Amino acid sequence: MEFERPLEELEQKLASLKRVDVSEQPELAAEIGELEAEIGRLHQTLYTALTPWERVQISRHPERPKTDDYIEALFTDVIELHGDRLFRDDEAMFAGLATLDGRRVAVLGHRKGKNTNENIRRNFGSPHPEGFRKAERLMHLADRFGLPIVSFLDTAGAYPGIEAEDRGQALAIAECLAALSQVRVPVVVVGIGEGGSGGALAIGFGDRLIMLENAYYSVISPEMCATILHKDARRASETSACLQLTAQDLLRLGLADEVVCEPLGGAHRDPAATFASVRGAIGRTLGELSPIAPDALVEARYSRLRAIGAYAGE
Repeated sequence: MEFERPLEELEQKLASLKRVDVSEQPELAAEIGELEAEIGRLHQTLYTALTPWERVQISRHPERPKTDDYIEALFTDVIELHGDRLFRDDEAMFAGLATLDGRRVAVLGHRKGKNTNENIRRNFGSPHPEGFRKAERLMHLADRFGLPIVSFLDTAGAYPGIEAEDRGQALAIAECLAALSQVRVPVVVVGIGEGGSGGALAIGFGDRLIMLENAYYSVISPEMCATILHKDARRASETSACLQLTAQDLLRLGLADEVVCEPLGGAHRDPAATFASVRGAIGRTLGELSPIAPDALVEARYSRLRAIGAYAGE
């Protein structure tokens, strides 16, 4: 990422120095120590006062853990479901059953790839309508068998192509929202990366919203907002500062319930620590929601939805 380039240069220099046999050049030991100290100071400077645009960039880091990584690290006995029973299976959306610390749950999540071929196959995490219909299918299945729903958000938005519109993209998103508003089981949403527009909202509304520190959730991506307002996507850094899309903004506005801290520099710096924190947050939240009666759960969720955007005048 652009703002990390000074740090990357120092880290590359440190790596090259560490490849040298210090016993043959003992003067390098002091240089290595000084460089490590400088890198530590730069880490603190770069990552303790991030702008919204810098957080968006971190949320998109190619090495950032994806939905598949969380499923592999957090869950056991995973059974993936395929297809929407109408058109095809959309690999941009994961839907399946799994076990989290002894509790059987239904899992949803946007799927990005780890290389070019995977990203093309998964449409870079932007679902088609059949992906949302697959998600809706799982929602109804979870409701029927009393399984809590855990949903992972990581998409720039739903696929906007004409073929997706031909197959009912808007309707598929709306039906997901309708299903989520009515299911009589706990719904826990975890923002792990990007959370753009209706593509995220379709599986991103529930009883609790947990956000990773450098994830974002917005009505529109910064680039699209800049394109609409300024006719210039290059002004995304400006619009991201206005959208109040960061996890910290969402917590302040009462939209998010918890922000999970990431390792300094982002979740990709220490995935294991991030997985442990997310596991704990989901477990605590399910423990709080599970005793609530289904009718009360649905009523509270409806009230939560109606409260979004409410304005209380002075």
